[in-house]
Amino acid sequence: MLQQVLPFAFLRGEAIVDKPQDLFIPPDALEVILEMFEGPLDLLLYLIRKQKFDILDLPISPITTQYMTYVELMKDIKLELAAEYLVMASILAEIKSRLLLPKQAVEEDEGDPRAELVRKLQEYEIIKKAAENIDELPRVDRDSFVAKVELAENFVPEILNSQVDLAELVSALQGVIKRTQAYEHHHIQKESLSTRERMAHILTTLKEAGSEQPYCDFSDLFTVKEGKQGVVVTFLAILELIKESLIECIQTQIYGEIRVCLPRQG
Repeated sequence: MLQQVLPFAFLRGEAIVDKPQDLFIPPDALEVILEMFEGPLDLLLYLIRKQKFDILDLPISPITTQYMTYVELMKDIKLELAAEYLVMASILAEIKSRLLLPKQAVEEDEGDPRAELVRKLQEYEIIKKAAENIDELPRVDRDSFVAKVELAENFVPEILNSQVDLAELVSALQGVIKRTQAYEHHHIQKESLSTRERMAHILTTLKEAGSEQPYCDFSDLFTVKEGKQGVVVTFLAILELIKESLIECIQTQIYGEIRVCLPRQG
């Protein structure tokens, strides 16, 4: 059984089995970059890790040799990026020459010429590691996507007109209390607030609302400038009015605003 010959390429949908005799591929037609470095310190750090050198006892001679090999390669590939790498090459050459020069006994010890380079490498390694950790954090539009849904133009919300339980009232109360925190620093002295007076005020507000809009939003019955004490008194007044069947709390749609109204007749 003969094995089917795989096509060499496809040209305009036609399979080409034999390689053209006059095919010429220029030397620079394919460029492969195995490692990408963000700067000379990144390249040095890569060479140190690859050779498993101790960064605190950096062997300048082998590092300089490997570094210059890469710089020469980069000159042929991307000459515009070689400037900052050549600056680091000169620094390595200077450190290497200072290590090779004999030290005079009368001269004071100037310290290890590698110390400044080692310090920069350590700082760069810390920053590089922190950047890698940040990049691993979940990111919107990369690891997660925010769902966006728009309602149709002909959408009509469902009217429930259902009674509100105590849990819903407490949840709405927490939202009002958060708004009072912005006014806490304005308090100079406490004022005595009466639950009965607040009950009468709520009933008057609902009666003055009129027949066109015979209700008020739950949050509109509170005065956040009174602080937490005023909010609690108003909430107790609402509960007492509900208990005495003088007002009702309803929701016109799911998760909608809680509204307070007078009891419906009949």
